[in-house]
Amino acid sequence: MSKLSTYLSPIITLVIIFIIWEFLVNLFSIETYILPAPSDIMFSLSKNLSELLLATLNTLKITLTAFFIATIVAIGLAIIFSLSKILEVSLYPITVIFQVTPVVAIAPLIIIWVGLDNVETAILILSVIVAFFPVLANTNLGFRSVDKNLRELFIINKASKWQTLTKLNLPFAIPYILTGMKTSIGLALIGTVVAEFVAGTGSSTGLSWIIIESGNRLDIAKLFSALILLVLSGIFLFLLMSSIEYNILKRWHQSIKENES
Repeated sequence: MSKLSTYLSPIITLVIIFIIWEFLVNLFSIETYILPAPSDIMFSLSKNLSELLLATLNTLKITLTAFFIATIVAIGLAIIFSLSKILEVSLYPITVIFQVTPVVAIAPLIIIWVGLDNVETAILILSVIVAFFPVLANTNLGFRSVDKNLRELFIINKASKWQTLTKLNLPFAIPYILTGMKTSIGLALIGTVVAEFVAGTGSSTGLSWIIIESGNRLDIAKLFSALILLVLSGIFLFLLMSSIEYNILKRWHQSIKENES
């Protein structure tokens, strides 16, 4: 299968689905507040475009900020764990607790502690909590997966911990780190959306608040418009991270070479 057909197939499938959707809605005269036709959604999207784009930018801003913070914190913690076994044993279970605790359970606490005047800060904190663990787990796995013979070679040559970290562990762990980041950037968006839902007090300016508000007003076409932009944002973030991964690994990593062959 050619690359062109790989890209065109899902687009053609979506077009067919939208045509069938439009036909069925009109055939059965389904009310717009129950299920709008794609044409109604497109009209609502164009009508509310400036508001929806602003909300999308606000959601993406928090998502990307949370992703960068989560990545830095996670890689930093993984480095600390690689240098100190005691700290790893002491702190790693705590990070697991944060990961397995549903964000909706701790969101009210974070919002209360931060204050209703700083809802965006609360959303950012919650998004970081959701996003940081995949990078931490994958970076930690990368450090543990370093070839034993290479590790022993560094020991024989009396390399310092810093030299081992910068010249062996980190380069070896890069594919693992990038895999964790690909997962993390999607979770950062999910964390932002969930946090915006929980903090839906009207002070939130992201897509989630538009979804809540549209649902309350039974403006389902606008709700679908916000959902479409949310899906497109997720696809954009995934493709962005995939592109970064490809450009970093394409010259030397076997997985990229195998996919290209």
